Amino acid sequence: MSKYITTPIYYVNGEAHIGHAYTTFIADTMARYEKLKGEDTYFLTGTDEHGQKIEESAQKNNKPTQEFADEISASFKNLWDEFEIDYDKFIRTTDADHKRGVQKAFEVMHAKGDIYKDFYEGHYCVSCETFFPETQLEDGEFCPDCGRTTSIIKEESYFFKLSKYEDKLLKHYEENPDFILPRSRANEVINFVKGGLRDLSVTRTSFTWGVQMPESLNDQSHVMYVWLDALLNYITALGYGKDDANMNYWPASTQFVGKDILRFHAIYWPAFLMSLDLPLPKTIGAHGWWTRDGEKMSKSKGNVIAPKVVADAYGVENLRYFMLREVPFGQDGDFSQRAFIDRINSELSNDLGNLLNRIIGMSGKYSEYEIDSVDVQKYHSKELDAMNEALSNLDAFMENLQTHRYLEELWKLFAIGNGAITGYEPWAKMKEGKVDEALATVALVANILAKAAIMLSPVMPKTTATIADALNFEINNDSYKNLILEKNLLKVFNIKKVPPLFPRVDEPLMPEAPVAQPNAPQEDEREEKSVTKEDDNLIEIGQFFETSLKIGIVVEAEEVPKSKKLLKLQVDLGEGNNRQVVAGIREFYSAEDLINTQVCVVANLKPAKLMGMISEGMLLAAKDEDGLCLVRPEKSKKAGTAIG
Repeated sequence: MSKYITTPIYYVNGEAHIGHAYTTFIADTMARYEKLKGEDTYFLTGTDEHGQKIEESAQKNNKPTQEFADEISASFKNLWDEFEIDYDKFIRTTDADHKRGVQKAFEVMHAKGDIYKDFYEGHYCVSCETFFPETQLEDGEFCPDCGRTTSIIKEESYFFKLSKYEDKLLKHYEENPDFILPRSRANEVINFVKGGLRDLSVTRTSFTWGVQMPESLNDQSHVMYVWLDALLNYITALGYGKDDANMNYWPASTQFVGKDILRFHAIYWPAFLMSLDLPLPKTIGAHGWWTRDGEKMSKSKGNVIAPKVVADAYGVENLRYFMLREVPFGQDGDFSQRAFIDRINSELSNDLGNLLNRIIGMSGKYSEYEIDSVDVQKYHSKELDAMNEALSNLDAFMENLQTHRYLEELWKLFAIGNGAITGYEPWAKMKEGKVDEALATVALVANILAKAAIMLSPVMPKTTATIADALNFEINNDSYKNLILEKNLLKVFNIKKVPPLFPRVDEPLMPEAPVAQPNAPQEDEREEKSVTKEDDNLIEIGQFFETSLKIGIVVEAEEVPKSKKLLKLQVDLGEGNNRQVVAGIREFYSAEDLINTQVCVVANLKPAKLMGMISEGMLLAAKDEDGLCLVRPEKSKKAGTAIG
């Protein structure tokens, strides 16, 4: 049975971040796992390059749109190649074959009556490239997904009859409980569909950077809308619309996505496939987001993590292990250098690396590096049974995308190995003349390492290849069948010396996230009280309401000359005229990053002068030993909205 595994295609309006790396690592691990088991597996990744955002980003960078898309797409491909991601195809939505496949799909849907032309007037979010009905907007204006302001757009459009497939989708969810994993994510999709599906706009006329309409429709004023274009990549990559060369891999076994695009993959995508009379993927796996040291990453905070920087500092395979071990699939994860270092030192260095070093040393001392499994069953049947039980549990964890549980269970093998050395004390057995028992313990641990290396290889392929070479075998489907499925032991061999696999890390190898400085600059003419300062004095509720706190939108921002710490802001508080606020946050935020963002303002503070400038309010901020960040609303609110 063939397996088809995909990542989402990554949008080329920016370079790869740690979340992209996580999705790619877990998909690569799953593909390697299936190939290890002997499954005919096809692994797809790539880039999504059409849409209004790309067109606008290219303009901002003063580059032709195709050139801009080429550069960002290449940065993704080069990074995955450097990380040795074992993909079978890297697709780009600007590929000619992909465009032909999308045009064919459009023709099929149109001929079936699932696509029709009409006019659309509605709220459109450029950032999400999505129309929203007014009932879904926040405060009647803001995008429910990203919180940005939407625009009312009226234009001619082709529509896909999404509403036609509402009942079929609900039936599929009910009959296929593993269609969305983790299952906890399914409810939000089901509830959305039960709330009623509206037909979906699938073309645009207000920009040109997209797949052109099929010539048969003779309507070149439209380009296909990004989600129809993007989602079809999973079948155009297999030859749909050209030669169907690899369509035998369809349906996909697992399609990995971030939770923010689950709705598109669990509703739009299966509806498109139903319209094309193609089977649906077996599983859509939706993972969570990554924070850094408990905080959301953002450019303004300076805490965004570039995966190449981490890999250069700690090693790409250590990074793969940490990300797949640290967080349950589907939940949000936190990247902490301290947690990363702890896992390298305790789990990789101590549990695994040190275990290999110990048996290399003992075999050299006791048997001139020769290891023979002849007496392992005789003296260590209990340990072998425990090892085989743990190995038998692994497949279910991987099938359910729970890589953290997979690795947790696999690490039981190293506990068994280290426990056997401590418990049986081969050095003592040698002194007592019980040579067979001592060598059996060494051979037990060698077999544990061999079997563990095979099952760890999808996560850490290069590291485990080094272990296998030391143990004089190769990791492939033959060794998987021999040592894992058939539970055989290694034949007599000579072990090789290898350098330590995981040198200990004593100090962070990357700069930490920005550290907070005092909120009030020394050059201020006024000493501001920190809004995060704790005060033991209790106040009445009336005293609290004497402070007017409001949501503001920063409409202008500039640096204050001769000040290293001050920014001068013009803030819209919904009063008609903007407020000028001078804030000591320049070390943490650039003026450019603050424009059009929302802040929380003390609006009835007595005006004060800072370096000769009037400041008509104060921004709320939080500060601790890890840095300073502005307090902001969770979702966008109208300027002047009261807080409290």
